[in-house]
Amino acid sequence: MSGLGMRMDLRVRQDLRQVLAPRMIQSMEILQLSITDLQAKIDEALQENPFLELKEKLGEVDEVAPDFNPDAPLKHDETGDLEFSRLEELNRDWDDHFNEEHRGSRASMEEDGDRKLEAMANMPDRAPSLQDYLADQIGELEIDEEERGLARHICSFVDRTGYLGARLKVRKGKEREEPDDEDKDKPRKKKPDDENDEELYSDVFRTVPLSEIASLYDGQVTADDVEDTLVHIVQKLDPPGVAARDLKECLLLQIPPDSPLADAMRVIVRDHLEDVGANRIPVIQRATRYELSTIQDTIAAIQHLDPKPGLKFSDSGTRYVMPDVVVERADDSEYTVRLTDEWVPRIRVSKRIVDLCKRQDLAESVKEELRKKLQSADWLVKAVEQRRNTLLKVTKAIIDHQRSFLDYGPEHIHPLKMQQIADLVKVHVTTVSRAVDDKWVQTPRGVFPLKRFFGGGKANNQTGEDVAYEVMKQKLLELVSNEDKANPLSDEELVTQLKADGYPVARRTVTKYRKMLNIPSSRQRKDWSLSPTTT
Repeated sequence: MSGLGMRMDLRVRQDLRQVLAPRMIQSMEILQLSITDLQAKIDEALQENPFLELKEKLGEVDEVAPDFNPDAPLKHDETGDLEFSRLEELNRDWDDHFNEEHRGSRASMEEDGDRKLEAMANMPDRAPSLQDYLADQIGELEIDEEERGLARHICSFVDRTGYLGARLKVRKGKEREEPDDEDKDKPRKKKPDDENDEELYSDVFRTVPLSEIASLYDGQVTADDVEDTLVHIVQKLDPPGVAARDLKECLLLQIPPDSPLADAMRVIVRDHLEDVGANRIPVIQRATRYELSTIQDTIAAIQHLDPKPGLKFSDSGTRYVMPDVVVERADDSEYTVRLTDEWVPRIRVSKRIVDLCKRQDLAESVKEELRKKLQSADWLVKAVEQRRNTLLKVTKAIIDHQRSFLDYGPEHIHPLKMQQIADLVKVHVTTVSRAVDDKWVQTPRGVFPLKRFFGGGKANNQTGEDVAYEVMKQKLLELVSNEDKANPLSDEELVTQLKADGYPVARRTVTKYRKMLNIPSSRQRKDWSLSPTTT
């Protein structure tokens, strides 16, 4: 033990590190917010911070400091003295203006209250869930209570898509495809482990065995009892196809018995569903001996069936977006850019609350807490103004670069990198990335995410000009739409056609684009009615 010892020493080390002040962090967070998230952020701040108030009257002057530069990084003030001194100057310059208070009349306040009550009354009721809908139907059936209880128990195992089972999130394998031409231009980022990420997790359906359903029931029932109740009660409920155990059973339950194609539909669904998916019409024709026209009419009828009947009762997940920016074309054919921030609450620092901070009878701890609140309020006001200025400049630079997109359509988009916009507006590339993140722009061509205007490209072998990958996708759509449907172009033939037009792409890139554009394979695109069939 004599070899052990302790010692203390003092060392000096010099290093260089970047530390983001809270004010800078808040500024970046505000810049990244969409307009709806910004509204929520300001509403929350108005509730929590007494120094913030709404500017309710038109023509009110912002109390932003005269020397405030919205392009410059926000300075961090540890003590809050800058805020107090700035507001003291505002006191002297705008005292009469700030002391004016807008007090609404009783009639106007009653009118506002009536509008709120009317809006609440007009809110749509929550749509019934699939489980509620099934339970209501079971409650109206003329069956004994034992069957009713078992039917409700079976319905508790019906998932959101309407199948008897459960859907599990399963992480995909770590193997990745070789990056194609477009992905090579994109930086690789490690994605968070999010179960909602379709690239990391897949939705796997697991059928629940009838024996398991029977074992979990409170009464004494067998798997045969469960199947009898399932087939004769639960699967007769609306929507048609509910409580099926697989896709074939789901479609078979939906076939209308009075349809003239009912028998053919049952045969094709039961024995040739995979052939339908692969467009193997000759295989179906040889096995069934049906006429080609009958097979095509039957497949068309099957395609009108619902493979997931329960989804109509679930949240559709439809996302409604509010554009952050509007681009309009003026009479002189020039484009104007404006922000849709008229919906964003206009805020300022409350002068009355600032006056309270100057009282001498306040404890030092209270003053310190008020000083922090004042700092936060002042930061938010300036960060919102800085966001507005940055977003406007970035959007103008994007529109100037992509004018041909607005003039002639998506097929005329140019390659554009965020670094190019950052160089134009004199900001860091990460600022551009945050400015366009989750932002939408309304243009004469439609509503697009701002990120839609960025993308890589390759040089056209014929013209030598850089061509955006988006243009190659449009060219691919054109080739497919003009192909001979009796002999559709394979991926190799599409590559040859694109290269002949000067677009150098690899086969895997064409396959990727085809899947992104929901273009089926050449076999699935073949129209067998235009070709001689084998009988």
